[in-house]
Amino acid sequence: MYKIITCDLDETLLCMDRTISKRNIEAIHAAMEKGVKFVCASGRGYMSFQNTLQEIGLYDLPDQYSISFNGSAITENRGNRVLYLEGISWELANALYLKGVEYGLCMHIYTQDTVYIYKLNEDERKFLENRMDYILVDDPDLSFLRDQQIIKVLYEYNDHKGYEYLNEIEKRVAHITGDCEVSYSSGRYLEFNKAGVSKGAGLERLAQILGVDMKDTLAIGDNVNDITMIRAAGLGAAVGNVFEGIRGECDYVAEATNDEGGVGEIIEKFVLS
Repeated sequence: MYKIITCDLDETLLCMDRTISKRNIEAIHAAMEKGVKFVCASGRGYMSFQNTLQEIGLYDLPDQYSISFNGSAITENRGNRVLYLEGISWELANALYLKGVEYGLCMHIYTQDTVYIYKLNEDERKFLENRMDYILVDDPDLSFLRDQQIIKVLYEYNDHKGYEYLNEIEKRVAHITGDCEVSYSSGRYLEFNKAGVSKGAGLERLAQILGVDMKDTLAIGDNVNDITMIRAAGLGAAVGNVFEGIRGECDYVAEATNDEGGVGEIIEKFVLS
């Protein structure tokens, strides 16, 4: 029996309007009644999805956990107690920032409790609405964050070229990203975490903390930054709106999309049946 379900949020658990379908909530509650831990696993910081934890009944609970910042943080939901946190160096973050400024990109810079955004565009503003709070910056470099721990940096780009342009950007900055775990998400983000940090590594760390064998874990996602946990879990699954580039990595792809309760479908089939 699966003991841990780790699940991506945006475009997976959450509908496109940022709500959670009734089917998903009912399936999560039924799994929890069987003693299964449901773990939110997001590229966002843990403070940005406290409302989601409230909606599914996991807010501020002891012995319940979250994985955030693409695996850079593991927290216990009670008081957001940090069990693991791994960021990138200021020097690396600043080098990435300078390249982003050079290329005129929208960028997110994550510290433990704040997201700073450079060159926010209207499309990105709409996309982030009701997802997370942020502070706008236009500084030429990251000197203002020299004394703070930076968790990750990401570049945003979203038009008809999609990941094609971000792939090119990744190649241009390859000479400075040797100490990075590079991933993509939401069809618009190129993300840089510390090398060795990923959602899959986060799931493995949490399973070790809880004494759970990896064969007893189930991971659910939809996009490139979910590949590592889909590969690492005993069962790797995706919702019906899965990014086609990762479909082949999945043991199961739901018929239902995130808007139709795809997470609920997977839990019903593999945990509740």
